[in-house]
Amino acid sequence: MTLPDPAAAQNQTKRILSIDAMRGLIIIFMMLDHIKERFALHIPILDPMDLAQTSPAMYFSRYLAHLCAPMFVFLTGLSAWLYAHPANQAFRSPSRFLAKRGLFLIVLELTAVYLVWAGSISTIFLQVIWAIGLCMLALAVLSKLNYWLVGLLGFAIVIGHNLLSPVHFTPDEWGYNLWTLMHDRGYLTDTGPFTIRVSYPVLPWIGVILVGYFAGPLYAQSRSPENRKKLLLSLGLGCYALLLVLRGFNLYGESLPWESQQSTLLTLMAFFNFTKYPPSLDFLLITIGTGLLLLCLFESLDNRFIRALTVFGSAPMFIYLLHLYVILLCYSLCYAVFGANQGDRFGVDSYYLIWAFAILLPLALYKPTQWFAQYKHREKHLKPWLTYF
Repeated sequence: MTLPDPAAAQNQTKRILSIDAMRGLIIIFMMLDHIKERFALHIPILDPMDLAQTSPAMYFSRYLAHLCAPMFVFLTGLSAWLYAHPANQAFRSPSRFLAKRGLFLIVLELTAVYLVWAGSISTIFLQVIWAIGLCMLALAVLSKLNYWLVGLLGFAIVIGHNLLSPVHFTPDEWGYNLWTLMHDRGYLTDTGPFTIRVSYPVLPWIGVILVGYFAGPLYAQSRSPENRKKLLLSLGLGCYALLLVLRGFNLYGESLPWESQQSTLLTLMAFFNFTKYPPSLDFLLITIGTGLLLLCLFESLDNRFIRALTVFGSAPMFIYLLHLYVILLCYSLCYAVFGANQGDRFGVDSYYLIWAFAILLPLALYKPTQWFAQYKHREKHLKPWLTYF
């Protein structure tokens, strides 16, 4: 495949390259998870993190995907700060920018994303794109507050929402629908031709996008790359240290305490088995902490692999939609050729095949993504709709 011209890459700021590389990496991890959802759905495991059901291969494959949602939401908030503070220009409110894109993502979740899964899933799942859209709408309003108040509110939600875990509503209680949207995943409707299930309760993710916005000055033009790397390293290691204390002593941040298992590997799996729906404090510490350390690493790297990642990261919505439909097409072709070999579905039992497909898919989608990214950056001033992708 043809890689980006290094000379052209130098025309971008270092921070843009590192952020795009981070997005590109989590998009590849996301591909792995979606391939598993399409080709291993027949495996009777409700939760790939459940030690009583899962295998190490499935557990750690799922763990890579854990990085996706927290860092996408965090970087969305950070990017909103960068939009509001363009280099050598006056502040501009990000509210209109966020509101339009938030509404676009919600519509996208209910149309193009839903259609990908509609053939095999009868329920409308309000998932990560919907959640990011709502988070952007929330930030569109809350970004009008004082910067420090935005940060305080974000950290209060991220750190404190685990205190809300004992609060529950039954479907016949007045607060059920609001609480399902905000904190406890469940069905908004479970009767009629369509059922609607909230997979991503949005309150903790609003906290993450606010924290991301608060972290925006890490990438201010006035900050040197060396200083930024030191801060990213310190913050990432700080997340890890806090996690080790909270989780090590089962103090706070996770509803399910860890216990020693039959082997060292299983004990490690139990220790790092964190709640994603909604994301616990421990879950956010491990994922965002890892993301900060990777951003620090990408600040110092400039090689073929990193430049390839920046191509995916510079057109994230395009590659997100493209890979979903390509996976669906590949599944449909396999079903047509080989038939239903797993009940009424086609599927594979080997995780080696899942991983092999996850390696081949980014290679196959690199050229169309590179073409679109170049077209987008060349034409976006004349065609503003391109910036939504």
